[in-house]
Amino acid sequence: MDTQQNTALTRALAEIPGPLPARGVIHIAIPHTDRFTVVGNHLAQHPDLSCTAVGIAVRIQSLPQGAEVSIKALAAHCPEGEKRIATALRELEALGYLQRLRERLPSGRVITRTVFCNQPTALLRPRRPAVAPPHPQAPAQAQAPTPAPDPAPAPAARPEQPMPPDQSDPSAPETLAAPPAPPPPSFVAPPAAPLFVPLVPPPTAPKPPPRPLPRPSEPTPELDRAATAFLSDLHRHAPQFTLSEADVRRLAPGVAAWLERAARPDAMRHALTDDPPHPLKHPAKLLKYRLTELLPPLPPGIHDLAALARPRITVTPFQTCDDCDRAFRSPTPGHCRDCREHRTHQAHRTEDVRTAA
Repeated sequence: MDTQQNTALTRALAEIPGPLPARGVIHIAIPHTDRFTVVGNHLAQHPDLSCTAVGIAVRIQSLPQGAEVSIKALAAHCPEGEKRIATALRELEALGYLQRLRERLPSGRVITRTVFCNQPTALLRPRRPAVAPPHPQAPAQAQAPTPAPDPAPAPAARPEQPMPPDQSDPSAPETLAAPPAPPPPSFVAPPAAPLFVPLVPPPTAPKPPPRPLPRPSEPTPELDRAATAFLSDLHRHAPQFTLSEADVRRLAPGVAAWLERAARPDAMRHALTDDPPHPLKHPAKLLKYRLTELLPPLPPGIHDLAALARPRITVTPFQTCDDCDRAFRSPTPGHCRDCREHRTHQAHRTEDVRTAA
């Protein structure tokens, strides 16, 4: 019996504009007409919130005004336990999505109000006062004739703003009228910093250029022949790594760089062909990537190995005692141990004699 195909899903995929991505998730976006909640990406993709906290935040945001959102109320409708829900609420409270305010009622009772904000950064932006709509004029007032105002005296001209000359006077010099002063700039709120910066670059971001294939510092015909033989013989040990002649010529400098760094053929073969992806579509590209990223370090020089093998033992030199001429080991000259003990004993006896006298 053939496998049944979902024709509705196939039709929906065919209606997606543009080519489908080669990997990753494919979104089929069907517009909601009822029973939906708008959730911002700053919450759904927050790097510092756990998935439990994001789910609890979406659950609270979808509830109506005045719904009970205590730990026990949420645990009664969610499979998570009270401990996980309490931890999620603390995460939301630390980032400003959730606030718990204590308020005292006129009766003296203290209650806790839970406030959830779907966009905490919007609270930090300065808000403009709402402009009241103009009141419509009454019909009676519109029909009543308005009295003509009394002619007001002309304001005196300021020194810095001379009055324009009369156009009817031919003797007045021609001057250009000054442009009107621009209105004072209105306060523009600075753009608020984003809540978080996504770590994943957008799909249209330019990718960094790939690292070049390593090459030997001193290419020789012997290294080139050994690298070519290694790549040509690779399919006998790993059949999925069958290379063309062009691939062998292109990858030979990378293998020569490994051989120059004293890499053994069996170790190279294990590092380059171990655990390949299934199915392996481009073996040459995988070999180029591993030859570049897994390049071993340069072998240490003779002087480095000599310094590594040199013993780090400090030898204490010989000294000659100033009293008995005996040789003893000490970093500084002086007296041997016996002479020091004898001197100490003599000092004690002299002190005892002085005390007795």
